Amino acid sequence: MRSRQPVQPSRGPRSWCFQKMVFMGLTSLGHPSLVTWKPFPTLRRRAGIRARSRKDTTTLRFTIIYLDFVMARKLYSHNISLCLNLIIFDYVCDSKVLQRLSCMARRNNLYLVANMPDLQPCPLKTSPSSTCPPDGRWQFNTNVAFRSDGLLVARYHKHNLYFEASCDTPPEPEIITFDTPFAGKFGLFICFDILFHDPTVLLVQRGVRQLIFPTAWMNQLPLLDSIQFQQAFSLGANVTLLAVNIRNDRLIMTGSGIYTPFSATYHHARKGDPEEGRLLVARVPVLEPPEVEAGGGESTISVATDSGYCYQDNCDDPPPPSYPTFISSMMYDTFTFVLLNETQGDVKVCNGTFCCRLQYRWLLQDHKELYAVGAFAGIHTVNGRYALQVCAVVRCGGLDQSSCGQEVEEAESKMDFLLEGNFETKYVYPSILTSRLVLEQPESLQKAPDGRVTIKHSNTKGGLVTACLYGRMYHLDNE
Repeated sequence: MRSRQPVQPSRGPRSWCFQKMVFMGLTSLGHPSLVTWKPFPTLRRRAGIRARSRKDTTTLRFTIIYLDFVMARKLYSHNISLCLNLIIFDYVCDSKVLQRLSCMARRNNLYLVANMPDLQPCPLKTSPSSTCPPDGRWQFNTNVAFRSDGLLVARYHKHNLYFEASCDTPPEPEIITFDTPFAGKFGLFICFDILFHDPTVLLVQRGVRQLIFPTAWMNQLPLLDSIQFQQAFSLGANVTLLAVNIRNDRLIMTGSGIYTPFSATYHHARKGDPEEGRLLVARVPVLEPPEVEAGGGESTISVATDSGYCYQDNCDDPPPPSYPTFISSMMYDTFTFVLLNETQGDVKVCNGTFCCRLQYRWLLQDHKELYAVGAFAGIHTVNGRYALQVCAVVRCGGLDQSSCGQEVEEAESKMDFLLEGNFETKYVYPSILTSRLVLEQPESLQKAPDGRVTIKHSNTKGGLVTACLYGRMYHLDNE
């Protein structure tokens, strides 16, 4: 079994993320209005700060309330910078948004990625199977990427929509990357895409180790808070993730970060905090393509922990005894739970044939909060359809077992633990979330060829809210 904790290189490019408030729920998009330009003075100031300190990559979300025509193919093939050219092949480019983004990248010598709408013409067809909308145009949720000289180098259309009535799904998933001289290749995807195989897993399978992820993520505890799953994906996929969320307290949207497999720089506002943008800066290493990583494939080793517990099948202790189970809903899914009522224990819980094991020890024996370990295997069907296998330790909302699985943000109880699941997928994303929405990095993440995935953690700094192994069974999504 090989630990997924790479050695951190000493140097790497700097990356930064900036989140802004945006207008939501707009299905009728017309001519630009004055409000469109509000973010740009702030963004230009932020870009200037980054340029003076010689930083490299920018990701941002900002207010755009109209559709624009991103002429990606012509711009790519003719190396045209929108900052220097407003008339392109007899087409008057009236997009001041694209022009300003291009100029921001050029004037500050930055690579820049932004999320915005895109309007593309669609030839009407008489075929009943045509994907062309009746009005003859596609409207896409889009990422655009600009080179440091202002050249538009990439355009990605979101594939997995989430209640986006004004947007269309592109006819085929787009696998979009762009190259940089300082960190190699970056991949683009958007929001709900992160939960699905295409295009996200395809990017990783093709060796892309740096991913850029604008999102409008609605936080949902205890398993899918924004920063929680952003870090989980970075750890599970072994990639660097630049994630930038919008800020909308009414829709519970907040949380951005810069994540590597061994570090996290993030900001998660809470209700009542000032609604202003936050600049995040981090030095991130350049991750090598998988084929040149040291270590080769995964292996199995026997590991004993400092807390006195050890890995399954490598211990002299007998299998854990059976504990009473109960059913409770978590994230709209029916989990099987076991309460953690002892000062320490070795607990196994199964949902059907899928089983999770928790070895734990409370740091304080007089803790007054209720916790449970749960397992779920099945198809999630609320606000999306996707297949899961999940092991999770959660703080319950109250002192009754029926409250296990409810949303909780604060906790006082701390434990050393080892959480393990026997998964039928290699796509497992681990997370540890503590009180007041603070992330902690697992001491170790290990994957074995037989499907066992384990996270170990001790000396928790904050009260434990959730520890989770979130497995995605992509191959079962359509069953």
